[in-house]
Amino acid sequence: MPPSGDRPAKGITKPAHVFDRESEWAALGSFAASAAPHAMLGVVSGRRRMGKTYLLRSLAEQVGGFYFGATAATEGESLRQFGAALASYAGSPVPVSFASWDDACSYLFDLATSGRGTSPLLVVIDEFPYLSRSAPELPSLIQREVDRYQVRESRMRLLLCGSAMSIMGTMLASNAPLRGRAQLELIMRPFDYRTTAEFWGVSGSPALAARLHAVLGGTPAYRRQFLADDLPAGLGDFDDWLCRTVLSPLSPLFREARYLLAEEAEIRDTALYHSVLAAVAEGNTTRGGIANFIGRKSVDISHPLNVLEDSHLLVREPDVFRAGKSRYRITEPLINFYEAVMRPSWARLESGQAREVWAQAGERFAAQVAGPHFEAMCRQYMLGAGRSMLGGYLGQVGSGIVVDPAGRQQIEIDLAVTKAGSGGSKASVAMLGEAKWGTVMGIGQLDRLRRARDVLASRGMDTSQCRLACFSAAGFSTALTARAKADDVLLIGLQDLYR
Repeated sequence: MPPSGDRPAKGITKPAHVFDRESEWAALGSFAASAAPHAMLGVVSGRRRMGKTYLLRSLAEQVGGFYFGATAATEGESLRQFGAALASYAGSPVPVSFASWDDACSYLFDLATSGRGTSPLLVVIDEFPYLSRSAPELPSLIQREVDRYQVRESRMRLLLCGSAMSIMGTMLASNAPLRGRAQLELIMRPFDYRTTAEFWGVSGSPALAARLHAVLGGTPAYRRQFLADDLPAGLGDFDDWLCRTVLSPLSPLFREARYLLAEEAEIRDTALYHSVLAAVAEGNTTRGGIANFIGRKSVDISHPLNVLEDSHLLVREPDVFRAGKSRYRITEPLINFYEAVMRPSWARLESGQAREVWAQAGERFAAQVAGPHFEAMCRQYMLGAGRSMLGGYLGQVGSGIVVDPAGRQQIEIDLAVTKAGSGGSKASVAMLGEAKWGTVMGIGQLDRLRRARDVLASRGMDTSQCRLACFSAAGFSTALTARAKADDVLLIGLQDLYR
C-alpha cells in the first residue's frame, strides 16, 4: 500500500534547493496539508520552463505523495505507465493493471479513503493534457470521483498540472466537467525582474540585469538547464555572452522561441502566428496595425490573437484614457527578441555570423526590445515598490494616449496611474510618467507630461494630486534634475528599480 504519511503535514518546509516561489509553495503546501474530510482538486498551469515539475516533485517528496509525469503516448501505453508508477509508489513488485481510465480513477481515489490512513494523500498528475488528449473522458471521470467523495470521507488532494496553456485555461471554464470542483487554481509565472536578477546573481549590476531580463525574461530553466550556468562576467561581457548563447546555433536557446510557439496545441499554422508576433515586435500593437502588417483583415486575425492570449504569449492592455482602445504586448521576452533581432537575420545566424548580426542590431534592440521592456518594468515597479510614492493605494496602472486637440497631437503616456471616481466624484489621475531606455531625459519630456496633465484636467479628470515621473535607464539632464527638485517631479533610474 502507499505510504500513509502519518506525520503531520502542517508547516511543510520548502527545500533549500527551491529558489523563491514562496507564495506558490505556501499555497500548494496549504492545499496538500488541508484537513478537510472530503476530496480536493487543484489545477496548476504555466508555460514550460517555469519550474512547475521541479516544484511539484519537491512538494510530493516532502509529504510522501504520489507524482506521475505523463508523456505523449497512446491511451493504452499511458495506462500501463500509470499502473507501473502506482506500483512503484506502493512498493509492489507487480505492476497495477487497468483496463480503462475508469478503473484507474476509481482505484486512485480509493487509496485516499478513511480506512487507508489518516493524513492527506497528495497526488500530482503532471502534463495532464497528454492524458486528456488520448482519453477525452478523463476530466469527466475525475469529476465523478471528486463529487462522490464530497459526501464520503476522503483524504485525496489531487493536483492536475500542465504546460499547454490553451488547454489548461479551459479546464475550469464554462461548461467544462471540472468547473466548480477545484479548490486551487495556480498559474506559475516567470520570476519578476528583481527576482530574476537575484537568481542570475547580477543584482549588483542593474544595467546588466535589465538587459538579461529584456532578452530571457524570468524563466528559471534558461540559466541552469539551457546554459549550464554560463553567465555573463559583467556588463562588458554581455555582447560576447549573447553571441555565444542566444545567438549561437550551437546553443539550446537559439531555437527556443520557435519551440515555445510550436508546443502550444492550438497553434497549427506557425507561420501566421510568427507573423502576428513579428508585427507586434515591430511596434504594430493595435489590431488594425497587426492586420495591415501581415496583409490580412482585422476579422481574420481574431483567432490567432485569442490563441496567443490564451497561451500567455500575448497580452492585450487597455488604454487607460480611451475606452475601447487597447494595445498588444508580447509577454515572453525571448520571443520578442527573436522576432525583432533574430528572425530578420536567421540565415546569417545559422551560418555563424552572430557577432556581425549583433553589431548591426543595436538600434533595433534598443527600440523594439529594451525600450518596450523597460516601460513594462517601470509599470511593474509602480505595482510593487513604487506604490509608497503614491500613498500605497493604486487604481489602474497602465499606459495610454492623451489626445490634445488644441496642440493637434497625441501624447503617449508610458506609465499612468488612475483611480475611478466613486459616489459622484471625478475620476482622478495619480501619476503620469514617461520612460526612456537609451535617452538622457530632459525638460522636453517633462513639458510633454505637463501638457498631458493639463489636457486631462480640461476633460474633467481630477489631476490635483497628479505627480509627474521620469523613468530613465540612461540618466537625466542637469536642467531636468534642477527642475525636478523645485517642482516635486519624480526621477527614477535603473538603480531605483532594483533597489
